Amino acid sequence: MNTCVLKDLIEISKDGEWGKGESFDDSVEMLAIRGTDFEDARFGVLDSVPRRHVIKRIADRKTLRPWDVLIEAAGGTKGQITGRTVILRPQLFDRSALPITCASFSRFIRFRNDVCDPEFMFWYLQYLYGAGFMHAYHTQHTGVSRFQWTIFSEREPLVLPSLAAQRRIASTLSVYDELIANNQQRIRILEEMARALHRQWFIDFRLPGGDKVDLSMPPNRCVPQDWEAIPFHKLLVSMKGGDWGSDVPTKEEAAEVGIVRGTDFNEVAYGAELRVPIRYIKASSLKSRMLEVGDVIVENSVNAKSRCIGTPLLMDEHVLRRLGRDAVAASFCKVFRFRESKLGPLAYLHLRHLRESKRMERYQNVATNGIGNFQSKKFAQEEHLALPKVVALRAKLLVRIASPLIEVSMLASQIANLRRTRDLLLPRLLARPALSA
Repeated sequence: MNTCVLKDLIEISKDGEWGKGESFDDSVEMLAIRGTDFEDARFGVLDSVPRRHVIKRIADRKTLRPWDVLIEAAGGTKGQITGRTVILRPQLFDRSALPITCASFSRFIRFRNDVCDPEFMFWYLQYLYGAGFMHAYHTQHTGVSRFQWTIFSEREPLVLPSLAAQRRIASTLSVYDELIANNQQRIRILEEMARALHRQWFIDFRLPGGDKVDLSMPPNRCVPQDWEAIPFHKLLVSMKGGDWGSDVPTKEEAAEVGIVRGTDFNEVAYGAELRVPIRYIKASSLKSRMLEVGDVIVENSVNAKSRCIGTPLLMDEHVLRRLGRDAVAASFCKVFRFRESKLGPLAYLHLRHLRESKRMERYQNVATNGIGNFQSKKFAQEEHLALPKVVALRAKLLVRIASPLIEVSMLASQIANLRRTRDLLLPRLLARPALSA
């Protein structure tokens, strides 16, 4: 057992680099991992990591390698301080044709393999962050939160077990990340399958060979002979805005709820750590707005420079169970509630198709301040769902289109359970008494 500080274990550590958006003489194109990319990068996903152009001599010094650890040195939020970390596993580099660096608000750490195991050190830093040890090194000046890296690396005492013990601990914890990554890969495959079925059956009207239906397209019709295009407003029971309430209970606003914002959609849908705020609303608002199976939440108001309105989130029993309490949508969302809850999955896929094909922009009104607002009434009047007229065929297709989405939600619940188990195990293995033992 060895007591040391982080500085003793580091081979090299440097700030990140942001570079420029366009290429220039003697520049290298790189992927620059930001703090917002940490969670995806941890599981080998680089889809949202921006491409930047960096001076070659700097790029040569700041190109990352497998098992480097990144630490967020600036940024953070009110509920999430700086000091978060991510380890870059080999499969991340296998999936990128470009060299990788970290953005300027982060720094990379390359550990000495002769004295410590990099994966163990990542888990140790995760433990220190989760247990609150890094709060002492978090400062905020002129609105920007910063992590006091130098002080932390030179002063925070660490208890280091033998290399063999480090590897055992790292291996135990990393199994959970491997299982999570496997589930995430299965989710990507299932979602692509659902989108492909939606395009094939409800956009291109190419049905499975065994389904006998007249697919001829009469003049002046947008759907086949045996189908009907039904406007959304005829399929909906309601299309309500959400609520925001207050952050403390009052005499009128006393019902405790989770408020699902657009920024929570991915976490809620895919089993990530939930940051849904707990707030208080009127009992009457909860009664009329409480989320139910089959509801589709639609992002109603966004910064139009960053994305288009209309991102959807489908409510099913697994999602509601993961939320763990009564929940409503935030006030800058709309909730579509259908006369038949089984239409929810089809509507969800239709909304995704509209965004991916840029057609959702037709229903976005951008104000002078750059905020995009969803023209929901126009959408409900003008947008249609195509459905077979034959009731049995309609029911069959709706069940089959929902099937991969249900499996996605079940896998997301498994991911949430794996995260919870891993995070309970982490302090038991990494707390100082455990390491000393």
